[in-house]
Amino acid sequence: MECPGCREGTAREKAKVIWELRYEHKLSLLPDVTGLPRSTYYYYTRKQKDPDKYAELKEEICSIVTEHKGRYGYRRVTQELQNRGFHHNHKLVMKLMKKLGLTSKVRMKKYHSYKGEVGKIAPNLLDRDFYAEQSDQKWVTDVTEFSLFGEKLYLSPILDLCSEDLISCTISEHPMLSMVTSMLEKAFDTIPDGTGLILHSDQGWQYQHKHYQKMLEDKGVRQSMSRKGNCLDNAVMENFFGLLKTELLYLQDFDSLEHFKAELIDYLYYYNNRRIKLKLKGLTPAQHRYQTLQVA
Repeated sequence: MECPGCREGTAREKAKVIWELRYEHKLSLLPDVTGLPRSTYYYYTRKQKDPDKYAELKEEICSIVTEHKGRYGYRRVTQELQNRGFHHNHKLVMKLMKKLGLTSKVRMKKYHSYKGEVGKIAPNLLDRDFYAEQSDQKWVTDVTEFSLFGEKLYLSPILDLCSEDLISCTISEHPMLSMVTSMLEKAFDTIPDGTGLILHSDQGWQYQHKHYQKMLEDKGVRQSMSRKGNCLDNAVMENFFGLLKTELLYLQDFDSLEHFKAELIDYLYYYNNRRIKLKLKGLTPAQHRYQTLQVA
């Protein structure tokens, strides 16, 4: 038994042969010689002559994927298309991206800073409640490690849970206390004293250090810590690190550690200011933060 798809493929091929021979032989005879019904031939030739109604949309999809270096999947491409005035169903966008061979580059060493109880352990005030109605109510922080060319680089950021925007970050070749305190100083420049916001981290030695804890106390920031060995207590930060490694570390090649560092700095700017988030209704983290601060 012949499948319909096979028959269609044969008919399409015959129609193509007839189309190519139409100037060399009598067109009226060719369908009869090939055994292809004339109506079928005219159906395929009409299809061949029809312009691609999605040509402009495909061009825009390619532009978005190229602009964002393959980091956008079909959902985010759909949202960006809407931002640009192209209103199409996400299923169509997914179908066209598959046809164009455009798929999102997709996900993956956690730096373990825990060295036992070397200082004071703070309670888990956050308690996996990652929702924040306003900016500067709940922040999360952690340190991640990149290993390249036999060397290491460490990133220490603070994310705001309202917009998931980067409040501040530091990059260092060594996971020293100064990397974390420098990050705090930059973050504290953005808020007044005594706000009572929560800053959540794991139980890493830096966060148990008395100097770090004194800085929080002096600023009026409440310290919160994950339970020992429980990465889900800081899931938003874990997701951010996973995203960063997927969209940067595993997406391109680097010539040196310095090259990677420069690209990392570029990516952090891109994440905050250009990469839209579906949960923020197509806004970037920076745009959403600006909006929430305007109505606060």
